[in-house]
Amino acid sequence: MTWNISNVGAIATVESESYGVSLATVGLLTTALFVTHLAVQIPGGRLIDRVGARNVGLVALVIVAAGNAIALTSPTLEIGLGARALMGLGTGVGFVAGIDLVRSGQGGALWQGAYGGSTMAAAGLALMVIPQLVGELGWRAPFWTGLVLALIGLLPVLATRRATPTRQVGDHDQPSRTVAMDRRLWPLAAVQMASFGLSVVAGNWIVTLLEREGHSRSSAGIVGGLILFAGIVTRPAGGLLMRRTPDRAWAFVATALVAGSTGVLVLAAAPPLWLGAVAALVVGLSAGLPFAPIFNTTLRLRPDAPAAAIGFVNGSAVLVILVGTPLAGLTFGIPGDGRVGFLIIGLLWASALLAVRKAARS
Repeated sequence: MTWNISNVGAIATVESESYGVSLATVGLLTTALFVTHLAVQIPGGRLIDRVGARNVGLVALVIVAAGNAIALTSPTLEIGLGARALMGLGTGVGFVAGIDLVRSGQGGALWQGAYGGSTMAAAGLALMVIPQLVGELGWRAPFWTGLVLALIGLLPVLATRRATPTRQVGDHDQPSRTVAMDRRLWPLAAVQMASFGLSVVAGNWIVTLLEREGHSRSSAGIVGGLILFAGIVTRPAGGLLMRRTPDRAWAFVATALVAGSTGVLVLAAAPPLWLGAVAALVVGLSAGLPFAPIFNTTLRLRPDAPAAAIGFVNGSAVLVILVGTPLAGLTFGIPGDGRVGFLIIGLLWASALLAVRKAARS
């Protein structure tokens, strides 16, 4: 499902020309997805806690497939926005269902990290692969690939066993209603906002940034994809750290935040392509490490409403993506061709260090 997070941004210039709109307006296609993605995070988590992740995950994949099918019909902004909003309903609840499937299958921090790594890998691969498909599929490349992957994704979910829901129908709803007021979750949400939220914002615009600096679409896609793809390594690594040295895991998270912020600031300085590739790799590796510590701690703090708590923490990052993606797109219309946007992203990323100490004490 996370393929749909970055697939449009991978060829933002092509989409701009095909839809006949500005780059900032293309950013609204990502915003439309994340509006509904955000809206269903906590309600979707509550539903999963009631009826189980498997059932909800299957419906989510069907919704994503339907949204991509609708988007294929015409490069019309109204259709595109509606289709992307529909996709967001599926991606939002589907992400929470995936983590809860790991939990209900008795997967610990390592498997939570492995799941997180796979989600980031899909988003990164979209940036790498879709620019290569433009010659054959044109503006439809993001949507054909999204449709096919959603249908393929039904198979492993169908193969999972049914798990007993965390909460039964008729249980008191108060725990899941109050996850947003649980201050223990706020520092975790802040770190997720930086490591996941800002990495997705950067990932949606890095290809355009590199193209504006004179690099080819293919090379820009490969380099840009590292921001999201590299998490396939460090998200499981974060889970391993959380399992073996839980007392030190958050110190590594702090280091990752510093490295990620530095990498984004290097990208904002318009470096040569080789250095940009190194910076993108550092950003991607750094963005992945906090995932398992964040969600392992979230599940430990709220065993009464695990999926709802996941929805709140991840939803906070989605809010950053929702607001930040179009705002970053606007910076391509001012002097600097997007570099100001990346400068701001880097500084905001570093600010999450203020939340790490509280998160470690949770």
